[in-house]
Amino acid sequence: MNASALPNFHIREIPIYGDTVLAPMDGYSDWPFRSVCREFGSAISYTEFVKVEKILSKSKEPGKRLFFKEPERPITFQIYGEDPELILKAAVKIQDLNPDVIDLNMGCPAKTIADRGAGVGMMPSPLTIARAFRKLVKALRVPVTGKIRLGWDKNKNYKLIARIIEEEGGSLVAVHGRTKEQRYAGLSNWDAIAEVKALVKIPVIGSGDVRTVADITRLKNHAQVDAVMIGRGAIANPWIFARTDRQQITPRMMQELIHKHLARCVEFYGDEDGSRLFRKYAVQYLLMHTLTRDERKEILKPRPSGEFAQMLDQIYAVAL
Repeated sequence: MNASALPNFHIREIPIYGDTVLAPMDGYSDWPFRSVCREFGSAISYTEFVKVEKILSKSKEPGKRLFFKEPERPITFQIYGEDPELILKAAVKIQDLNPDVIDLNMGCPAKTIADRGAGVGMMPSPLTIARAFRKLVKALRVPVTGKIRLGWDKNKNYKLIARIIEEEGGSLVAVHGRTKEQRYAGLSNWDAIAEVKALVKIPVIGSGDVRTVADITRLKNHAQVDAVMIGRGAIANPWIFARTDRQQITPRMMQELIHKHLARCVEFYGDEDGSRLFRKYAVQYLLMHTLTRDERKEILKPRPSGEFAQMLDQIYAVAL
């Protein structure tokens, strides 16, 4: 990064350099993958979301999900819950781990989360969201932000919720341009994202249907957002944060990335779990539909990380 470059925007007093951000994704945006995307240019690191009850219990899961290293900063811890009091207690507890930002997830459409009133299940309850943000902003020393959807099909109240986040002291809102019922199907409504940007003065991040470098520019121009959040489009191509499309990636570049990412998975999870958990990324990186059935079976077979890396090198030896 050019030391003389001006920040693209600020989250309260925190300067943000860059206009693309890896979306928080359950099961994907762990430290190994986040750190790779950060090195390619993702401007902010969001952790996988953590249930507030887990934070307040003796579970070891939050510690794993909230792990980060200094080069990832600014780091945003994302939490979810439905009770403002528990949300506050959890946020105060994890603030001691020294994040830069704490984000409240109000966008997850998963049935097990939304049906209990958390994630996008919070959006039909504006007063609950207002209470949660009021408590968080008053009690925390770090900025508080929110990630939302458009609402539910019968109650698209995204403009109201964005206003509440701003009025109760929130420092940024990220908007996924789909409803709860859409989940990840259909088109993301960029017009709605533009409406939020025109409505509030805090920074707005737009999300949905960003799969190519051209999509980044199109969403920024269409909605005038401060940054673009990329989720599924980054899993097969973390280079998108370096403004490089998947078809521009050479076999050598992919081979180097696979070794780096696999090594970090092993460092973080241990050999057995690291190799197992890396396979879902390998499926994406290698564009499995281009491989033979036997090659796919070999990749998905459990094996030590050293054997896994060696097997991948054999696949790439043909392409290099």
